[in-house]
Amino acid sequence: MGDLIRMASHAFHYLAVFDQHTSQALYLGRTKRIASPAQRIVLHARDRGCSRPGCTVPGYWTQVHHVTDWKNGGSTDVDDLTLACGPENRMIEHTDWDTRKNRRGQIEWVPPPGLDTGQHRVNGYHHPERHLLPEDGQGP
Repeated sequence: MGDLIRMASHAFHYLAVFDQHTSQALYLGRTKRIASPAQRIVLHARDRGCSRPGCTVPGYWTQVHHVTDWKNGGSTDVDDLTLACGPENRMIEHTDWDTRKNRRGQIEWVPPPGLDTGQHRVNGYHHPERHLLPEDGQGP
């Protein structure tokens, strides 16, 4: 196990090891609007950085974004949250951009109809391993 942890520690700036269930609440529903520290750790392990396509801001410099906007009934559940840098998080509030989760569980940024010209909707920058998978995402 020590060798595995030592090898994995070089892969990213953090190492997330999930052993047993803890008492950390990852599903807060509508009880709180702000993500908990435990949720931020999970989001950093999952998203690694801003989820908007083309953005290279690392997770350490991002904000937590509700995929379904809080004011529209979104919940503060780890499955309905993603990381977004400050400018992107504010941009979505004042434009017709939208975010949603696709069938693979990835966050898509959907541009307004006038800008939707076939651009990427998922940010692969923080996930280089995705480029090694076949199109169906099922692995080798």
